[in-house]
Amino acid sequence: MANVLVTHADLPLGRRIVKVLWHDPEVERVVALGEGPVPRAFGTYRIGAAPRLVYERVDLARQRAVADFFKSKRLRSLEVDSIVHVPRHGAAPEGPPVVAKVPTRTAEARLVLHHAIEARGVRNLVALSSAFVYKLAPGNANHLTERSELDLDPEVAAEIRAWIDCDMLFQAQVSGRTDAASRRLRVVLLRLPTVVASGGYVYWNPALAGAAGPRVRPAGFDPLCPVIADKDVARAVCAALRARSSGVFNVAGRELLPLSMLGRWTGRPCVPVPGPLLRAAAAGAARLGRETLSSAIHGPHLRYGMSLDTSRAARELGFEPRYRIGVTRAGDGAMRLEAVAV
Repeated sequence: MANVLVTHADLPLGRRIVKVLWHDPEVERVVALGEGPVPRAFGTYRIGAAPRLVYERVDLARQRAVADFFKSKRLRSLEVDSIVHVPRHGAAPEGPPVVAKVPTRTAEARLVLHHAIEARGVRNLVALSSAFVYKLAPGNANHLTERSELDLDPEVAAEIRAWIDCDMLFQAQVSGRTDAASRRLRVVLLRLPTVVASGGYVYWNPALAGAAGPRVRPAGFDPLCPVIADKDVARAVCAALRARSSGVFNVAGRELLPLSMLGRWTGRPCVPVPGPLLRAAAAGAARLGRETLSSAIHGPHLRYGMSLDTSRAARELGFEPRYRIGVTRAGDGAMRLEAVAV
């Protein structure tokens, strides 16, 4: 890897990955794509006559905008050889589907994968996915490997369905490399559990998505959730770029936290509500077109826990988590999660 392009670099995980790549001596240049203005944190990275960070504004959900950028002389001059696809997350608005019934996340994954295959200079594609794509059996004993079954139930929550669609797109590229362009591109798919950043910020968990505030969960259930620090996510991306292996890898930290504790320590207390009421509320939200809300209040991820087998990532990518998730007292006196190096 010499010149690495990072999508959604203006969002929290994108910014963290850009920072780690910029400090990596093996990376000559980072090309950061975002929809908004240049993040303030990037200011010090762009100093000098030949800055190692280049920032471009591109709407990744719009076919014309993405095609124009990937086919431009500007991109060819940057000689990008690796792409890190960071899906939309955090406070970024999902927006309406680009095509009828096609979520923005899926549309972006299709476009990035297509142009990565078409771009002759690109050799590596690392895509971030979610561990919530797995089918969960009742209880907390779900120890999941990369071969575990995906949740292909037609009733699966809309947000998780979008993760599954993207996951299967990248998996198909790994297993169906038939032409020269496909064989040239090495694809690594990292399945992440709940991502925690210092200060109580949390991403990638469909039950806790969005701003702080109360959530609901079915009474009598408190699923175990594996977690990983955002700094370890960036380290896993670097490990995937350096490795020669391709395919799907589970990546997680050392801790498992109950959903109630995870919610409370990230400012999203989970209030127990009788299951029948939640099912009725989810059905009503779905009828009104509020599928994101429906996903957040109903689904196996709110009832059944899991842990991830990360032995393949340790063996083939050389990745081991370096950060633990601890608890500290914030300025307002509330307890918040904190990523601490070990």
